[in-house]
Amino acid sequence: MRMPRAIALLACTAALAATTAACSGATAPRSAVGGTGADFKVTPLSPPAKGNLDSFTWSLYAEPYTLDYALAYDYPPNTVLANVCEQLFRVTPDMKIEPGLALKYTQPDPRTLVYTLRPGVKFHDGTTMTADDVVASLKRQMDPATGSPWGSVFKNVDAIEKTGPLEVTLRLGKADILLNELMAASPGTIESAAYLAKAGKDYGTPKGGVNCTGPFSLASWDAGSGITLKKNAAYWDPKLTAKSESVKFNFIEDPAARTSAFLSGTSDGGYMVASNSYDKLRSSGKGSLIFGPNTAASNIAVLDFHGPLGNLKVRQALSMALDRKNIIKAAAGGVGVPAKAPAARGAWALSPEKTAAIYDTLPEPVYDIEAAKKLIQEAGVSGRTITLATSTLAPEISVVANAVQDAGRKIGLDVKLKSVAPEAYSNIFVDPNAREGLDLVITQGYDNTPDALEFYQYLRTGDFGNYGNWSNAEYDVAFDRANSEPDAAKRADKTAELQKIALRELPILSVYEAPYSVFLGKRITGAPTGIAQLYYPWAATIGAAK
Repeated sequence: MRMPRAIALLACTAALAATTAACSGATAPRSAVGGTGADFKVTPLSPPAKGNLDSFTWSLYAEPYTLDYALAYDYPPNTVLANVCEQLFRVTPDMKIEPGLALKYTQPDPRTLVYTLRPGVKFHDGTTMTADDVVASLKRQMDPATGSPWGSVFKNVDAIEKTGPLEVTLRLGKADILLNELMAASPGTIESAAYLAKAGKDYGTPKGGVNCTGPFSLASWDAGSGITLKKNAAYWDPKLTAKSESVKFNFIEDPAARTSAFLSGTSDGGYMVASNSYDKLRSSGKGSLIFGPNTAASNIAVLDFHGPLGNLKVRQALSMALDRKNIIKAAAGGVGVPAKAPAARGAWALSPEKTAAIYDTLPEPVYDIEAAKKLIQEAGVSGRTITLATSTLAPEISVVANAVQDAGRKIGLDVKLKSVAPEAYSNIFVDPNAREGLDLVITQGYDNTPDALEFYQYLRTGDFGNYGNWSNAEYDVAFDRANSEPDAAKRADKTAELQKIALRELPILSVYEAPYSVFLGKRITGAPTGIAQLYYPWAATIGAAK
């Protein structure tokens, strides 16, 4: 879900905003999977479990607003659903894509995708998964009546057909590699067709529940209180048989209260830990704070190319004036790195052999106030006003907003901060009218898959996620070339062309990227540590630490 995109984008910001500002600590150097920075190491897995558990308790920063796979577009619902419902493919902790409910796929031509389904998979009610369930689940995403935020993923799909008892074929209007990759995320989730029909409008609610195929089933959902999952004894994948008989989720919105729950043991663990609690948790002796792979980055999107920011020199100047290292100290507890490009380093994980050449060789962002002043003068916009939206939705929004305002002051731009309510801030990403009078907005999004092309699709002309209506014919042609390339390594090279254009034209200003975080209390271990937890059955691998 890394897109500077609509509601998840901001919900994601709200989640990371459990990352309240911490203004001390050195900025860690750039760190890759398995690499080590001055303050943090990134690893995809915590130490393996040594035994089984009766139960453990997991903290969510908010209650899921739904458990309907077609409406799940945020961390809380996807964190629960990752253990209950499954996709045709699966994103692994080391950021690969492997077979899931589909054993394989073939592509007899660029506009045809054929999925061979895994035999003998049982839904939680004991019925067997067939092609009919897959067809119903995917078609439901496309149905306007569902209102799925994932509907646009299927924009190139002309037909979804059962072509055998365990075979489903998608016929496309044009080649679409991203569609196939996103079968590893919410768009590729499979539910029982019979259960969908039975539950109707109650599907995915505390009343209606869900009936999927994962290593846990939904035992109960006490609205406002908690969710309990129970082990699925008939799960099809023996390597992911649950090590705990049950999982109990609690909902703790206040970051300080959530930290206290970790320290007291009320919560055995949780993802997306508040950055201002890092030092306290590290020194507590109550468990382990671990950082994992991430595909997310904090960016600033240009909303209006008709004002001062329509001049490339102004965009260049504002980028050069951002003090990214101090932003990281304040917004991410010093655990992060200045972003070299709009799509994060972790978004290139599908072709790791390409990451060094495509991303690591990029220059570090330039911080040069005097050069930025000169560009502003050359553009003839000294003293001009630009307006940036800010909100209490997440602390790091305010941190970045204040930094942009300070950067503008130093180089001769008058950056006005327009404070909007959290719900109004979210509307900026779904309602063009909400962008009226705004020049910039802070975004915090993530990719669902480890393919940077997923991010760069949102800068195409006319795309829903292209909030400033930026248009570049060269970019659009390059995107179509990349999205029709089935070979991951070759596609990475073609996606690098999109990165090059985006860095040259700056429709988005890159700010910083930070690793994923998880806290594990002393009695549990085995959890994946990175953002793959949104679609990988992370709770199944958690067991006793001793």
